[in-house]
Amino acid sequence: MASTETTDTTAKATAGDAPGLSGLEAGLDALESSATGRATFRQTFVGKILPPVLAAVVVVVIWQALITFKVVDDPTKLPSPGDVWGEVEDAWLQGKLLGYIWTSVSRGLLGFLLALAIGTPLGLVVARVKVVRAAIGPILSGLQSLPSVAWVPPAVIWLGLNNSMMYAVILLGAVPSIANGLVSGIDQVPPLFLRAGRTMGATGLKGTWHIVMPAALPGYLAGLKQGWAFSWRSLMAAEIIASSPDLGIGLGALLENGRNASSMAMVFEAVLLILFVGIAIDLLIFSPLERWVLRSRGLFVKG
Repeated sequence: MASTETTDTTAKATAGDAPGLSGLEAGLDALESSATGRATFRQTFVGKILPPVLAAVVVVVIWQALITFKVVDDPTKLPSPGDVWGEVEDAWLQGKLLGYIWTSVSRGLLGFLLALAIGTPLGLVVARVKVVRAAIGPILSGLQSLPSVAWVPPAVIWLGLNNSMMYAVILLGAVPSIANGLVSGIDQVPPLFLRAGRTMGATGLKGTWHIVMPAALPGYLAGLKQGWAFSWRSLMAAEIIASSPDLGIGLGALLENGRNASSMAMVFEAVLLILFVGIAIDLLIFSPLERWVLRSRGLFVKG
C-alpha cells in the first residue's frame, strides 16, 4: 500500500514538473536556433564587408597623401593611385586584363587540384603507416620549409619552358603542405573515435572514410588553405623567373614586364591583381568551407 502511494506521489510530481521541463527545453531550443540563425544582410555588411572596404579606403587615402604632400615625390618609386588605375584601365580596354588573370588562375587552380589528388593519399599513408612516417615525414617537413622559388631552376632544366614546368613547381610547393595538414588533423583525432569506429565495424578504408577523415577535417582544411597559398606563391615565382612568349602572360610575367620596363605603375598593378586573386579565392572557396565545417560541429554562430 505504501509502495503504491509512493508511486502515485512520484507520478504526480513528475507530471507537475513536466510543463516546466518542456518549457525549459523549448527555451533552450529557441536559444540555439536564434544563435545559429543566418545573419541578415545588414549584419553581414556591417560585420564583414564594410571593415575591409574601409581599410582599403584608408590605405588609398594614405597612399595619395604621400604623393600630394610630396613625402615621396618620385613617381618611379611610388606611383599615384591614379597612375595605377590608369594601367588597369588600359589593360581592360585592350582586352588583356582578364587574360592576365585567367592565365594565372587557371594554372593555379589546376595545379592545386593535382596537388590535392597527390597530397591527400600521401598524407593518409604517412599518418597511418609508422614506417612510411618515419621515412617520409621529415622529408615532407623539409620540403614544406623550402622556398618554392628554389624549384624553378631545376624544373626549367628538367622540363623546359612549358606548362609542365609550372605545374611541377606548384606540386613541389603545395603537396607537402596538404599532406602535413592531413597528418596533423589525423594526429588530433581522439582515440575514442577510432575505437568506437572499430566496434561498429568501420575498419580499413571504411573507417578512414567515415571516421578518420571527418574527424580530421579541421586540420585537413587548414592544410588545404596553406596548400593553396603555397600553390599561388610557387606559380608567381615560376612566372616571374621563367617567362616566355609560349607560356603567355600571367600576373607573375606582368610583374616582371613592369620591372623590365621600369614602370612602377605596372608593377603595382600586378601586385594588386595578385593580392585580389588571393583574397577572392579565400572568400569564394575556403571561407565557405570553413564555415560549413564549423557549423557542422556546432562551433559557428553567425554568418
